[in-house]
Order: sequence, then structure tokens, then C-alpha cells
Amino acid sequence: MILTRAIGLTLLLLLGMLSPSNAAEADLRAIIAKFATASNFSATEAVVRELAATGDTAVERPLGALAEGDLYVRKADSLVFIGKAAGGSVELLDPLSGEKSGDAAKSEITKIKVNNTLRRAIRDALGTLTLGAKDPAARIAAADTMFRTPDATNIEPLDAAVASETVASVKALLEQARAASVLVSDRSESDKLAAVALIGGRGDRNALSLLTAVEANSEGAVKDAATAAIANINSTLALWDAGQNIWYGISLGSVLLLAAIGLAITFGVMGVINMAHGEMVMLGAYTTFVVQEVIRTSFPGLFDWSLVIALPLAFSVAAFVGLLIERGVIRFLYGRPLETLLATWGVSLILQQAVRTIFGPTNQEVGNPSWMSGSFYIGQLAVTWNRLWILVFALGVFAVLLYVMKRTPWGLQMRAVTANRRMAASMGIRTPWVDALTFALGSGIAGIAGVALSQIDNVSPNLGRGYIIDSFMVVVFGGVGNLWGTLVGAFSLGIVNKFLEPYAGAVLGKIVVLVLIILFIQKRPRGLFALKGRSVEA
Repeated sequence: MILTRAIGLTLLLLLGMLSPSNAAEADLRAIIAKFATASNFSATEAVVRELAATGDTAVERPLGALAEGDLYVRKADSLVFIGKAAGGSVELLDPLSGEKSGDAAKSEITKIKVNNTLRRAIRDALGTLTLGAKDPAARIAAADTMFRTPDATNIEPLDAAVASETVASVKALLEQARAASVLVSDRSESDKLAAVALIGGRGDRNALSLLTAVEANSEGAVKDAATAAIANINSTLALWDAGQNIWYGISLGSVLLLAAIGLAITFGVMGVINMAHGEMVMLGAYTTFVVQEVIRTSFPGLFDWSLVIALPLAFSVAAFVGLLIERGVIRFLYGRPLETLLATWGVSLILQQAVRTIFGPTNQEVGNPSWMSGSFYIGQLAVTWNRLWILVFALGVFAVLLYVMKRTPWGLQMRAVTANRRMAASMGIRTPWVDALTFALGSGIAGIAGVALSQIDNVSPNLGRGYIIDSFMVVVFGGVGNLWGTLVGAFSLGIVNKFLEPYAGAVLGKIVVLVLIILFIQKRPRGLFALKGRSVEA
């Protein structure tokens, strides 16, 4: 008898432990069954919200299937299934367990229809379910979704999530999402004022959008508080917008620095106006394209290293072409700037046509390695990885070139030729070879600039043409042949351009910059940092 009672108590205990789970599953199935009787999109949305209100992650499967248009009702018994097309029939799966429940002809089932409004409701419901996810990133995504699409029904789930959250940053986002839901609810005025204050402290554009809607639909103290919060956010965003323009200007300046630094060397040492400099940039970009094509077809695992591989090759190709141009054309035209300009212009046309003949006139695809893809935020400042790496690369090239100019014998010879060519020649420096190697160096730097520009611009035969005018402006503004002047000039012009563009447009902004440079040159003909030397000052 005692043994029988013990077994009976054990069975009752086990049934007591299992019954809540079975009851919960039964409740979920009862709610899912309502999809069969939902007569319109609004009724279907009500069922979706009822499922989300359970907080059970098991409903993710049927909701996801509904969003994809894979939820069906069997006509014979009005049961709801997930359906997967299998030839002429549909494979039926249990909406909770996902187990196969047989097959049905398409005429035996009815698809539950969805529209964009219903899909948004499903997305919000799934976001609510992820509030209890183990991964903090999933909880952050859920909080962000619920902030952007506030709903009064979210308040209770968010209260529970806030109470159980242990990560401070995630908890703050959950509190903001709750405040957003409070503002669209019928809570008291004091609750809404506290919510406005919390959202106003967030200070981003999503908060501004939400408070603008609150201001339009409220009155009294809540409307006044929303107006004040909007003014504060606008002033904060104005500062972030100025910072964003500065970043865009620095980013443009790094591109101009790469494009102009080689020109600054050749122009300063040789006095040559090289109109084919942009085509050296183009050759570097096409070298990158060829390297990536070889890697794609033969060594796909090395794609993330494609730019590293392309850098020395682009430098070598552009430097070799530059050496040929100097030895074959320019060395016969020293002292005749107009003829040099026309000759290099002709060379640029020849190079463009050669590239069109080999690669075609259309743009070529150059991919971004994974480490140069995507972006991140610093406050409200958006920073893309490719622009950041180009800035780092430009400063690295500048540092290496500065070391070569200041700390190597060849750099000393280049500076001597720049300061006084006749005196340098009389001291035994072979000025023709200094000219040739300097031109090759400047062309090679333009080639590696093309590697960087291939990540942010179209690779086409006209790639270099868009940078040649800006490069000359940077060199003249900073001071011919001065590397520090080129650095300051590139970043200054980049920042000024980006602040002028919103008001004057891209084309008119460049014209304004050109006019300002002309006026500046009238006062300082040698630029910001003038070179010193007898021949320069003569």
C-alpha cells in the first residue's frame, strides 16, 4: 500500500510538472488556430499580436512562416500548417514543432495572405520575442525595433525586460523603447513628460522623428516639453552635422593628398606640368582590377589580400610608364612648359585610348575586401571603413615619402636639384637621372593612389581626369614642391569643399574654391609654404 501511494504521488508530481508545458502549448495552438477564421488583414494582425503577447519563443516559427507567405489552412479541418512546395503538392509541417504532417494538393489548402503592413507587424512581434534572447546584440536589435515602431502593448514586456536586464547599455536602450511606447499610450501626463525627457536625452534622428510626431499630436505640457526637446536635439545634431562635414572633408582631403603628392614632387623638382598624371592614377586602379580578376579565378582565398598584393604592382607599373614618358618625351622639352603641357596631354589621350582598347570603355568591378567593408558610428558620426583605411594609407605614404626626402641620399639629391639645379650639377649630381627617377617616383605614387581610389570610385578610362585639376590646385595652394604644403592644402581644400557643397552644389563649390585660390595666389604667389633656394628665389 505504501509503495502504491508513493508511485501515485510521483505520477501526480510528474503530471504537475508536465501540465504547465502542455497547457502552454495548447494555448499557443488555440491562438494559431485563429488564423483560419481571420477574415481580413486586421484580424490576422490581431492574432499576430496575441501570439507575441505570450512571450513564448516557440511562436517564432509560425510567425516567420507567415511573413514569408508559407502559412496555410487545410480546408478539410481548418488546421493551420507551415507549407513547403514540393513539386505539384505542398509538404505540410507542424507550426510549432516543424515536424512533417503529411502532404496536400494545392487545391486542398488556402494560403494565409499577408501585406506590407502585416509584415511590419510580424517584424515588430518577432522583435518583442527577442527581448529575452541570450545574445545582447539580439536584445539591442529588439529594443531598437520597438523604439522605431512604438506600441502601447509593448510596455509590459519591456517592463519585464528592463527588470531582468543586467547589461547597463542594453538596459538604457530598453528604457528608451519603453518611453517611446508610453508616448503612444494613454498613460498619465507625468509618465509622458518623463518619457519625453528620456527620449530627448537620446539626441539622435530617430528620437527627433518620434518627438516631432508627439509634438504634432499632443497639447499642453507634453507638447511644450516635446518642443523644447526637439530644439535641443536640433542644436546637438547641428554640431554632429558639422563634425560629419569635417570628416567628409578629411576623407576627401586624403584622396586629394594621394592624387597630388606625386605631382608635387615632379612639379617641384622638374618644373613639369604633367597632364598625364591622372592616367598614372588610372593605371594603378586597372592594375588592382587585373590582380583581383586573377585572384577571383585562381586564388579566391586570397581576395582579402588583393589590395596588399596590388600595391607594389601598381607602383611598379605606373613608375615604369612614368620613366618611359620622361625618357621618351619630357627630357627633350625641359624649359618649354607649353610644349611639355601639350605633349603630356597627348600622352594622356594615348593612355586612355589604350586602356579602352584593352579593357573596354565601361566601368570595371573592383571589390572591397572584408576589412574595408561596412561602417560604424561615433555618436551620430558615420564612418565607413574604406574611407578610414584610405586616410591611414595616405598618411602612411606621406610619412614614408617624407622620410625618403629627408633621410636618404637620393632625397638629398632631389632637394638639392630643387633648390639650385646648376649648383647641384656642378657638385657632381647627375640631374638628368634625378629628374627621371623623380618622375618615376611621382608616377608610382600616383599608381598606388589608384589602388586606393578603386575602392571608392568607378574604375574607368576617365578615372584620373576627375582628379588632375584638384591635384594642381592642391599643389599650387600648398606651395610647389613642398610636401607639408601639399598635406595642409589637400585637407584644407577637402574640408572647404564639403562645407560649400550643401549651399552651392558640387560644381559651383569647386568654382568658388578655384576663385578663392586665385585670390590667395595674388597675395602669396608661392603658396602656403614656399620653397627656399637661390634658383627658386631668383
